Amino acid sequence: MDSFFVSVELQDRPELRGLPTAVAHDTGRSVVSSASYEARRFGVRSAMPVVRAKQLCPGLILIDPHFEKYRAASREVMQVFREFTPLVEPLSIDEAFLDVAGSARLFGPPAEIARRLRERVRERTGLPASVGLASTKHVAKLASQRAKPDGVLEIPPERTLEFLHPLPVEAIWGVGGATARALHGRAIRTVGELAREPLESLRRIVGAASAERLHELANGRDARRVETERVEKSIGHEETFAVDQRDRAVLERELLRLSTRTGERLRAQGLAARTVAIKVRYDDFTTVTRSRTLGEATGTTQRLYRTARELFAELGDGPGGGPPRPVRLIGVRAEQLLPEDSRAAALWDEDEEWRAVDQAVDEVRDRFGREGVTSARLLARREDVVDPRSLEPPQ
Repeated sequence: MDSFFVSVELQDRPELRGLPTAVAHDTGRSVVSSASYEARRFGVRSAMPVVRAKQLCPGLILIDPHFEKYRAASREVMQVFREFTPLVEPLSIDEAFLDVAGSARLFGPPAEIARRLRERVRERTGLPASVGLASTKHVAKLASQRAKPDGVLEIPPERTLEFLHPLPVEAIWGVGGATARALHGRAIRTVGELAREPLESLRRIVGAASAERLHELANGRDARRVETERVEKSIGHEETFAVDQRDRAVLERELLRLSTRTGERLRAQGLAARTVAIKVRYDDFTTVTRSRTLGEATGTTQRLYRTARELFAELGDGPGGGPPRPVRLIGVRAEQLLPEDSRAAALWDEDEEWRAVDQAVDEVRDRFGREGVTSARLLARREDVVDPRSLEPPQ
């Protein structure tokens, strides 16, 4: 979907079409959730601080987000996708993979399916969509990005490498800043150069696991199938403070709140985590992450919280026992997820009593809502601490 949040909002605000707009709260601590293409021409991007977006585009029009509207539109769009094929793998609220290999008899070749799909989405929702057609998921995603806005790009199998190799290495799925810098340091700047790099050399640059994956993708090989049921790879929550914090008690209380929410989601999905990670963003926007792999997977709130608190303590003490610098954002994430019933039985289960507590708390919350029962430490006021407008993730 193209500028999904903005596109949904413009249905109710048609007078803003053609103007630089963004979905974001107009506060100094907010970030852009979605930007129109008119705003993007000024350099405005998703996840950019609103203050910076206004500097780049002084005429930027901000629209308060309405996430229920976006979720409703997403459900309608996904339903249209499933009318063309049952093999739909949602990636996010506004993006999905479709395997249409078995749909040709009903709807024609892939290019015709793309045309009809976009037409039907527009008819049902009024929203624009862009489609990438390719023989692999990776290339289809890249093609869809280059088809925007409101277009279709088909990459025939025999032209896959012709399409891929001129692209910058940053286009490869999973190449972030650190990996890109490592590759650039070896004069590898395009996908073609990455594809031609000997695998052994690539292992020395980015490590064995990443080298294999990047080498395959750069050469147009991607064996992943469309999965209609996706297993979450991680579950977590993070909060942005309304005022930068260095009070350790306040920060640890937020770690407990985030661990509680993360534990609830793990247990609701019948999962347990082998690894617990924290994310801390300081007032200068420097961001650090720390993680620890546990001896046994867990879904208990207390184990998640204790591990997160220990990781946070290892960052080092500043004045008064607080962190070294004021904290802008803090987060907790559970990773390496496993089915809860796959945990190996142990002679001594340190989490047994806490697991019973969590079960009782979950039952009360299911019946009476989130506020039915909570930790005493979480009863403190938080309006002056956490920015309530930071609770939804950026698009």
